[in-house]
Amino acid sequence: MSSFDSPEINDNRNYNYSGFETVERKEYDVIANWITPNSSLIDLACGNGTLLEKLKKEKNISGKGVELSDSGIAICKKKNLDVQKGSIDKRLPFEDNAFDYAVCNVSIQMVMFPEILLSEMKRVAKHQILSFPNFGFYTNRIDLLFKGRMPKPMIFGYHWYDTGHIHQLSIADFYELITNVGGLKVSSNLYLPSKFKWENFLMKSFPNLFQHIPIFLLEKTNA
Repeated sequence: MSSFDSPEINDNRNYNYSGFETVERKEYDVIANWITPNSSLIDLACGNGTLLEKLKKEKNISGKGVELSDSGIAICKKKNLDVQKGSIDKRLPFEDNAFDYAVCNVSIQMVMFPEILLSEMKRVAKHQILSFPNFGFYTNRIDLLFKGRMPKPMIFGYHWYDTGHIHQLSIADFYELITNVGGLKVSSNLYLPSKFKWENFLMKSFPNLFQHIPIFLLEKTNA
């Protein structure tokens, strides 16, 4: 049976978290270090709730989540997390400045309207934390240069037609988005550190070329 007969075998547009109740990601610790204890937070595209649960335990946050996947919501409910079903790239059902932090971890490239997502994060929270796979990463550039097709390193083994990454972006693209949305500035830009000093130097000096997963902390300029 081919993947065309059974697309769920190799298709990450399904957002199925069944069997993956806890998935730790390296950027979670970076995000947690930015969060002030006892603050309020909304986790957008919270998945199976691993990050939200971590922040509640470690930072005692008052947290909510928004998730589109039914399996993700079901797992979050088992963890007693306050999560509701919904899309994150349309007007969110929360008041202005309802939260101290709005988090969107490795999901902005998967929504139809990234500019609305960032604008809504600005509206509902004082600080915004986002991470994403940097499409300008050097392995993607090499793959495109020599193979002349959609680079595969940043779609994690999928094809251009069965990946949920519909709006690939680089760090340069993200800065352009921040400017176009307006009213935001970058407070901090971090990356997952390497054990090699030379690699950390390259990531710090040439982020758009060597940062694999950049992590941004933003804040309002007109709050």
